[in-house]
Amino acid sequence: MATVSGKIRVGIGGWKFAPWRETFYPDGLTQKNELEYASRHMTAIEVNSTFYAAQKPATYAKWRSETPDGFVFSLKAPGLITQVRDLARAKRGIQAFVFGGLAELGDRLGPISWQFPPSRRFDVGEFAEFLDLLPAELEGTPLRHVLEVRHESFLSEDYVQLARERKLPTVFTDSPDYPSIADITGDFVYARLMRSRSSIKTGYTKPELDRWAENARAWSAGRAPDGLNYVSSSHAPVRKRDVFIYFISAAKERNPAAAMALRERLER
Repeated sequence: MATVSGKIRVGIGGWKFAPWRETFYPDGLTQKNELEYASRHMTAIEVNSTFYAAQKPATYAKWRSETPDGFVFSLKAPGLITQVRDLARAKRGIQAFVFGGLAELGDRLGPISWQFPPSRRFDVGEFAEFLDLLPAELEGTPLRHVLEVRHESFLSEDYVQLARERKLPTVFTDSPDYPSIADITGDFVYARLMRSRSSIKTGYTKPELDRWAENARAWSAGRAPDGLNYVSSSHAPVRKRDVFIYFISAAKERNPAAAMALRERLER
C-alpha cells in the first residue's frame, strides 16, 4: 500500500488545448513549455493520450523532468485493454502497459485509471478475474489502481463489496451522462468533475466550489460527504485518504480556472 497522508491534489485533463492559450497560459509561452507551466499551477494532471496508445519510455522520462517534486500524473490505461470481450484475457496488455516504461515516471506516477466502456456490464466473476491481473508493484513501488465504470449494472452492492475487498477505489464521476458512485471502496479517493460551464469564468459557481472543497476535506479525513450518490448502505472505515480531483471535459476552456479556484479554497 502506498503511504497515505490525506493529501488533496487538484488538476485537469492534459495540458495541450488551444483555447487555454487565451484562458490559462500567458502570452508568449511556447507550446513546449506548457507542461512545465501547468504542473506549477496544478498538483496533478490526468493523461488521456495513454488511453489511445502507451507512450515511449523516453516520453515518460521527459514528462518527469519537466515537472516539480510532489507533482503526479494519473494515467488512463489503454482502452484496448479494458474494451476486450473477455477481461480475463487482458494479462498481456496489462503487463505491456505497466512494465513498458511507466517506471521512467518515478515518483511522478500517480493512479492508473482503468476506464471501462458504457457497454461493459458488471459480471462479478469476470471482473474479479480482471482485478487479479493488476500488478501490485512496479520495481518495488506500490501501484495505485482506480476503476472507472460506466454501466448502470455497477450500481450494486456486489460491485461495491468486490472493490472494497480488493481495496480499489472507484472513480466518482460527477457527470449527467454516467452513473456516479460515491461509495469509498479503496485507500484513496478519485473524482472527475464534469459540469463546468462556459458562462462562468471559473467553470463552477462560488457556492459549488465551496461545496467541492468541503467534499475534498471530508474525503481526506476519511468521511463520506453528504449529498452524493451512494450505492451501499454500509460505509468504509474512517481513516485518512489521499484525494485526487480533476476537472474534466464539459466547458474544457474553464477547467484550469476551476482547478486553481478549488486549490485556493483548500489552501486557505
